[in-house]
Amino acid sequence: MTTNDKDVTALNTLIATLLDSIDGYQKSAGDIDNQALADKFNARARERQSAVTRLQAAVAAAGGNPEDDGTLLGGAHRVFQSLKETVMGRDAKAIVSEIERGEDYLKGKFETVLAEGDLSPAARAAADEAWQSVKAGHDEMSALKHSMGA
Repeated sequence: MTTNDKDVTALNTLIATLLDSIDGYQKSAGDIDNQALADKFNARARERQSAVTRLQAAVAAAGGNPEDDGTLLGGAHRVFQSLKETVMGRDAKAIVSEIERGEDYLKGKFETVLAEGDLSPAARAAADEAWQSVKAGHDEMSALKHSMGA
């Protein structure tokens, strides 16, 4: 089997960023004192895990080794978020605002990959499918943030 390096690199970038997103949602669910929001965050984490699983299958089908760890930048963001929580507390508005900021970053990563014209049809289809989850999550968290006045 030949490897399509461009597809593997692009999809693995999306996988790593989605893994950061899953971690962020799970951490936020554990940190927030609002059960309805915790449930929403956990549901979004599960949905993102499904997207990761599908993208990992696409990487394997392209002959690559699927990413199974987040990004260094995501790790740095979590350290900053922990420091911020120590200073600001676990205010729901602040947590939702941080999640929405992460969603903006994730959305940008997907838009960059999808704007590239050199993905194979199979890789583009896998990325497009995951993009639907990302866009829905971004829009949901953005609306939630604005409804809270954050």
